[in-house]
Amino acid sequence: MNTVLDLEATEAALVGGVVAFEGNRDVIEVDGPDAGTYLQGQISQDVLGLDVGASAWSFVLAPQGKVDAWFRVTRTSEHSFLLDLDAGFGDAVLTRLRRFKLRTKADLTLRTARSIAVRGPAATPVGLGGVGPDDSQPHDRVLPAAWPGIDGFDVLDPSHDPAVPFGDPAALLALRIRTGQPAMGAELDEHTIPAEAGVVDASVSFTKGCYVGQELVARVDSRGNNTPRKLLGIRLHGSEAPLPGAEVVGPDGAVGVITSSVATSSGVIAMAYIKRGTDPGVAVRVALASGSMAEGQLHSFPL
Repeated sequence: MNTVLDLEATEAALVGGVVAFEGNRDVIEVDGPDAGTYLQGQISQDVLGLDVGASAWSFVLAPQGKVDAWFRVTRTSEHSFLLDLDAGFGDAVLTRLRRFKLRTKADLTLRTARSIAVRGPAATPVGLGGVGPDDSQPHDRVLPAAWPGIDGFDVLDPSHDPAVPFGDPAALLALRIRTGQPAMGAELDEHTIPAEAGVVDASVSFTKGCYVGQELVARVDSRGNNTPRKLLGIRLHGSEAPLPGAEVVGPDGAVGVITSSVATSSGVIAMAYIKRGTDPGVAVRVALASGSMAEGQLHSFPL
């Protein structure tokens, strides 16, 4: 039986040890002789440049250049790729990819996989109860998931659980917010310009050639990624976390909206899209569901 830590113990373990979190990821497998060249023209990452077993983050974009999805792509063989993303968004991505799959020798299949996220400075597959990469089996696929300032990996389809404590999911959300890691449905949707989310450098190849939606990404990059809004962190006083969509108010009026938030043992933290010209350090207030306003300050990531 797994040891399950409370929030405070989970936070402590994330500072000095390692914690596991259980969840699900949607998985799209792309397989066939044309899989690589097909994906190369559809997503922002240079998939043909990936070695077998290597992973990278990527966008799939609408023709106008806004985000359809953000996911991790892993090359599993010469002609096979695995795309995994936040649960609940796989159907939309599969539909989007199939829309442009004409006369292409590649099959796309979607499923939902159990996933274990392992995070912390001691996060390594070595010694975790036998969990490790094994491409000869459909289980225990270990994928890199280091977030800024924190080591980690994800295990898809685990055949057994790693021999480490399981933690409070609120601590994983807090870690995501602190490191500025966007999530589908929260920071990323069909209205998002890729550069707003702060992950273009890790998710886009500017040398691989054309792909759907490339024009907007290239144009924004050529202008210094000076988008109308940007993703910033907020530290708030009090113990009530604002709801997504809550208005963020600066000294001269509304400046943005909350996308994700959580109450931790050391206070409330949040992510928000903030309009251009409002910089870290500015004092803000955020509307709460209780009807009051929480005071805080804008911060760059990591929080």
